[in-house]
Amino acid sequence: MYAIILSGGKQLKVEVGQKIYVEKLDAETGKDYTFKDVLLIGDKTITTGNPTIKGATVVATVEKQGLGKKIKVYKYKAKANYHKTIGHRQPYTCLTIKSINA
Repeated sequence: MYAIILSGGKQLKVEVGQKIYVEKLDAETGKDYTFKDVLLIGDKTITTGNPTIKGATVVATVEKQGLGKKIKVYKYKAKANYHKTIGHRQPYTCLTIKSINA
């Protein structure tokens, strides 16, 4: 059984027991988080929503909160003696899918 959920403006295909990384959620480590925006549930038959399935949820356990790898951004303007280097680390939440409730 799988489901397609909406989180952080992105659609993710999830299955029970799968570990996923999503945009940072306001949840504590070790607690359960419930996704209510379920777009599709697939098993032997496929159930789709318009846009979401009413009453369907996906429950996940929060494993950790963290920051991604640092990316370097370099800005440069030719002949203007301008250059600047900055870095960015995107925050994320690591989740393990516990159950899919239709």
